[in-house]
Amino acid sequence: MGLLDGKTALIFGVANERSIAWGIAQAFSREGAELGISYAGEALERRVRPLAAQIGCDFVEPCDVASDEQIENITAKAVERFGKVDILVHAIAFANREELSGPYYNTSRAGFHLAMDISVYSFTALAKAFQPYIPAKGALLTLTYYGSEKVTPNYNVMGVAKAALEASVRYLAYDFGRQGVRVNAISAGPVRTLAAAGVAGFKEMYQRYAEVAPLRSNITAEDVGNAAVFLCSDLASKITGEILFVDSGYNILGVAEPIE
Repeated sequence: MGLLDGKTALIFGVANERSIAWGIAQAFSREGAELGISYAGEALERRVRPLAAQIGCDFVEPCDVASDEQIENITAKAVERFGKVDILVHAIAFANREELSGPYYNTSRAGFHLAMDISVYSFTALAKAFQPYIPAKGALLTLTYYGSEKVTPNYNVMGVAKAALEASVRYLAYDFGRQGVRVNAISAGPVRTLAAAGVAGFKEMYQRYAEVAPLRSNITAEDVGNAAVFLCSDLASKITGEILFVDSGYNILGVAEPIE
């Protein structure tokens, strides 16, 4: 018996084999969930479809989450195919590369709006679209990062967006609680993904992270996938509105021990 047997999960944000969303998809498949995968745009299709085939997933659909029409379309397709969606995973974030270096005060108005729309509002938009089709004991999950709470140089507008995303988790948890559906987030440590590559200085931060984190190790997409299984399974039936850190303990540090 898998922890997600009998559950249908729709995962937004798979980009390639390094995506955290892909780590979650693999873990969900291992635990028995029936999966649907969504990707952002035709450019990613050639990478995503072969991955989906590896886990026997044949519901693979594009969705530009900046478009209400496309969100409505994929909702209709998912409901037609599955009837219900027990688990909705939002692993989507975007900011212009030029907004992810230098001082935060250089963030442009357009860049701020774009980061908030794609990285934050899209979770709310998807939650609204799928709300009628998520049954009791269902779960919504999104991904955040510690840059929402503490300054991470060059993370800039994404840190502000993640703070707004975490607030959205709490408000959505309150709303969805009335129908017995839980809403949580995982705050993952740095993972070498396509998105992370856009943050200036990421390589150096990634190397230092494993040297100072209490567990003295970086995390993997597999680690996040395993935590996602827990949060979306009945084992976490009374956990909602929470941010679960999967970061080798980095978030507990006040001052990092000097590297010798």
